[in-house]
Amino acid sequence: MKNLLILGATSGISQAYLNRVADRCEKIVLVARSAEKLQQLAEHASTISDASVTTLVFDLANAEEHGKLVSTVTETMGTIDCALVSYGQLTDQARCATDPAYAMEQFNLNGTSTVSLSLHLSNQLAKQGSGSLAVIGSVAGDRGRRSNYCYGAAKSAVESFLAGLRSDMQKHKVHVLTIKPGFVDTPMTSAFKKGALWASADKVASDIDRAITKKKSVLYTPWFWRYIMLIIKCIPEFIFKKLPL
Repeated sequence: MKNLLILGATSGISQAYLNRVADRCEKIVLVARSAEKLQQLAEHASTISDASVTTLVFDLANAEEHGKLVSTVTETMGTIDCALVSYGQLTDQARCATDPAYAMEQFNLNGTSTVSLSLHLSNQLAKQGSGSLAVIGSVAGDRGRRSNYCYGAAKSAVESFLAGLRSDMQKHKVHVLTIKPGFVDTPMTSAFKKGALWASADKVASDIDRAITKKKSVLYTPWFWRYIMLIIKCIPEFIFKKLPL
């Protein structure tokens, strides 16, 4: 992997992934909303690798500008060998239930905008005839639960979209990876009580690195979430809807 693009570069998982692969890259483009955090991250990347590092300040929820963003990235780095889409926000489900405008804003951030960005990126990779598109979803997308069904619905939409995109991109030799983390200890989840099912961002980044290298289609990380979610999906609806999940 020579040229790496990270969208949502200041997230905990993105930073852990960058730490793991930066020294293999020649060009790195980092995209996020905060200019200050991007600058700090770029300086850090330059200390751990010899790669040329470029930062772009951009609100990734703004789907109308995704085409311009991908054009700018392509002009900057040429071929995109790997694009990691790693942005979003944990949704306040209680607020969603009483504030439809907020619910739709969150659905756009976690769902619609990711679909738009993935389309623009996959079209560019198809033109190249190569490259990997890795998109972070969530195990929350596997089944709607009362505690986070607005967030889960957005992730479910993304993952269904990626399944179709993956099939479509085969003819262009483009690899599409759906990443489904469980509980990850990052700044975004700092308020949550941690337990045995929680993983570090570095562990998740290691799994992502391996999955991209092996060109896997779907990654549950850590691995045991595949079986936890299989059990959850098998619970009959008349029982499941009564569970306080």
